[in-house]
Order: sequence, then C-alpha cells, then structure tokens
Amino acid sequence: MKISDIPKIELHVHLDGSVNLYLASKLLNKDLDEVKKMMVAPDKCNDLTDYLKMFDVPVSLMQTKENLKEIAYNLTLDLERDNVIYAEVRFAPLKHTLLGLTADEVILSVLEGLRLNKNIKTNLILCMMRNDSFEDNLKVIELAEKYKDMGVCAIDLAGDEINFKTSDFEDLFKIAYDKNINYTIHAGEAGSIDSLKSALSFKTKRIGHGIKAIDDTEVIDYIIKNNILLEVCPTSNYQTLKSLKYSEHPLYTLYKNGVNVLVNTDNRTVSNISLNEEYEKLIHDFNFSIDDFIKMNLNAINFLFINEEEKKDIRDKYNKLINGGV
Repeated sequence: MKISDIPKIELHVHLDGSVNLYLASKLLNKDLDEVKKMMVAPDKCNDLTDYLKMFDVPVSLMQTKENLKEIAYNLTLDLERDNVIYAEVRFAPLKHTLLGLTADEVILSVLEGLRLNKNIKTNLILCMMRNDSFEDNLKVIELAEKYKDMGVCAIDLAGDEINFKTSDFEDLFKIAYDKNINYTIHAGEAGSIDSLKSALSFKTKRIGHGIKAIDDTEVIDYIIKNNILLEVCPTSNYQTLKSLKYSEHPLYTLYKNGVNVLVNTDNRTVSNISLNEEYEKLIHDFNFSIDDFIKMNLNAINFLFINEEEKKDIRDKYNKLINGGV
C-alpha cells in the first residue's frame, strides 16, 4: 500500500490556517506567488508568536458567508486528496464577525461549506482563544452547546501558549465539562511542561500537540494510564520551535513508548504541508511503517468526538478500505 492509499483520520486542522492558496489568490485578486508570501510561514519561525502572524490575511478573507462557505468546501477537497475519510476541523468563530456576521451565521456558513462534499465526513471544533476575554470564550462554549450534534462536536483552546497560561482557563473547562461538551486543548507545544500538566488536570481526553510530554516520564505515564490522545503536528512544531530539528521530533519516541498519537497537519497552508507529505517525511526521517500509520489511524477512531455508532461506521469503512474494499 502506498502512503496516498492509506485511509486517514485528521483531528487537528485549522480552517484559517488551511485556506487553499489558489482560492485565496482568486479572492484577493493577487498573484499566487504574492499570496504565498502572505500566507505561508518560513521553514523556521522565531517562535510560535511569529508563526501566528501568518493568519492575518486568511482571517481577513473569512468575514463573509460566501467566503466561509467556499473556504470550508475547498478544505474538504484538500482533505479528500489526502484520502482523509473523517476530519474534525477547528476554527475560532468569533474571529470572523469583523464585518457584521453573527457567530451563528459564521458557524452555519462553515458547516454548509463542509457538507457540500458528500465524500468525506467532517465535524467542527470551536476554538476559544487565549487572548480573548472570559466572556467571549464563554460564548464559544455556549455556541458549542447550541450546535452540539448539529455539526459541532467539541471546543478547543488555541493561541499564544507562551504569553497566556493554560492554568488561567480552568473555570471555562469546568463549565464545558459540566455541560458535557467535548474538548481538546492546545498545550505542551510552545509552552512549558506546566502548561501541559494544567491541560491534563482539566480531564481532557485529547491534547493538541503535547510534545513537551517527552520532558517528563511521569507525564508520559499519566497520558498512557489515562488513555489520552496527542494530536501531533510535526512540521508545524519544527517551524515554531527554533531549537527543534525535524529528525529530533519526539513523535517516534512517544509512539514507541505506548502513547496514543495521531499525525496531523495543523495548518496545511501556513505550514505548506499535506497529510501525505507529512507521512512521507516521517517515513524518511524515522522508522515508521505503513502498518504504524494504519494502527495510529484505527486507534484514533476511539477518540473521535462522535457517538459510538458513528465511530463504528467510521471503523467499518476504514477496515473495508484497508482490506481492498472487500
């Protein structure tokens, strides 16, 4: 089986970081090369804060119903090219109300765009932002509750992990927990191990990135014992962490030590990466096999933010595809 033939699950992909470049060129009425300079981060950024600056242009494009719908639909086409059969796409709805759209209109427009592609199943994760107020982030939780089982499957906490401590968001996650809203948390990416420990203390079953776990064997043991999934994005980590070489990424070590991991792109456009390309790089730089990727993807189905019947459908489809459609 070739990498391109592997059916894939993607659980950590940002809509604003994955705006198709050709579509952006059309919407901006600018040359493709010029658009690349505005939206694709360098191979090595100074830090995560520097990387996040590349989101300004795509966010500016995502302020109308038509653009949101078209951008969401085009992402499904890019996912389909990677043979992704299920994806949870995340974005911060409150960032797209600058021209007068309501948060409801934003969410419904994105859902409409995602649903245009009948070949791939998708759900939405709504992001709270670290630099937003408690009140605004509470709105995100309320929106997730409102659209639960209508295409929104969870919330997340995203943004500048260095300057906004994870521990400060405990009350918000307690509210989400009490409302029985699923959540994943960006942590252990650019921040310290303490950031990751705080996120784990919030009873999450998934962590966005989480690679700082490699610095603490007790944290690794906790993640394994409590059956938590790390949504790992190697190229993105390589770009944002100045001292990290791709060949030194901890993904392989975490995987071999028994940590639940799944490979993701994070931001397909900003990081200039597809899932097929990420798999290729991991095979080249580490000893991953096709069977390893299949095992990761099958295991990740257990962590999807959908009900058990839907998980069974995804699992059955996955097994059918790897067995030649029989």
